[in-house]
Amino acid sequence: MKSIVAALGCTLAAILVVGSVPATAVEPAGLASELANFVGPDREKRLLDGARKEGEVNLYTSMVVEDVSNLANAFEKKYGIKLKYWRASSENVMQRLANEFRARRYEVDVIETDGPELESMVRENFLLPARSSHDADLVPEALRPHRAWVGTRLNMFVQAYNTNLVKKEDLPKTYADLLDPKWKGKLGIEAEDDDWFAAVVTELGEEKGLKLFRDIVATNGISVRKGHTLLAGLVAGGEVPFALTVYNHNADRLKKKGAPLDWYAIQPAFVRANGAAISRQPAHPYAAALFYDFLLSEEGQRILEKGNYVPANRKLDSPAHSLPLKFIDPRIVLDESTKWQKLWDEIIKRGSKL
Repeated sequence: MKSIVAALGCTLAAILVVGSVPATAVEPAGLASELANFVGPDREKRLLDGARKEGEVNLYTSMVVEDVSNLANAFEKKYGIKLKYWRASSENVMQRLANEFRARRYEVDVIETDGPELESMVRENFLLPARSSHDADLVPEALRPHRAWVGTRLNMFVQAYNTNLVKKEDLPKTYADLLDPKWKGKLGIEAEDDDWFAAVVTELGEEKGLKLFRDIVATNGISVRKGHTLLAGLVAGGEVPFALTVYNHNADRLKKKGAPLDWYAIQPAFVRANGAAISRQPAHPYAAALFYDFLLSEEGQRILEKGNYVPANRKLDSPAHSLPLKFIDPRIVLDESTKWQKLWDEIIKRGSKL
């Protein structure tokens, strides 16, 4: 995952490179829109009959290769439809889509990537509003008001600690507890999590929250590290005894391998949603809608859960669903990125060890 500010910057750069995409050039084909929003009892049969004639579906994604390969194998085994995919960073997914739409080259069917990039695609009119037979099973926050994309897997920000260096009974229950001098030189954070910072500060009350983080940095310092996977590894290795922003799936993968690492969440737990969308001009409209449904189904969501993501489908009964979760709104992140990046740089990066 990349930072939200970087995502916004890349989005703007992509639009500057390819130029604005005229809305008339990307009006959804009638059939694609009809299929994406058809919710009759024979939806799966209708989609499958058409998808078998199309023979394949094309996906652009920023998902881990192992997870998307597992999805492709399961989808093909179930339906006999080949899933072809191109994997890149969320910013590169956005840029490729922008370039292709500008050239009126419509090759992709489904996009699965970070929420802010998907929200940028909505604003550029690249996505097709859609519904699914599984919508009622999803956590309510996964359903966007415009229906142009839906949350599929949830990246939960958690606090991770090295179990050899930090006792469970000493864990902070609130962010204010991090003012205790015992945390001096022990705290770490990911370098681009200004969206998490914005959400926490807003939850605490902006004036109070900003003062608290200024005081934490001044009192105990926060080591800034680039990359969530790296940060989790540093916790496991003992270089960073306590990390403020680790993705739960990164922590779980290390924990399952026997690393001296565990995690919990200072309440409420903040969540960044990844999601899926159907292209406004899908090359394979039947297969696109069929795979969109598969991603949200119990079967598809179970594959994501095995990758240690929090599934959006409540039928999987993930332990995270019982936590008080707060979703980071990608629209606010995009619109207020300049403000929060400036505060992040001033308070966290400038006063921290790099």
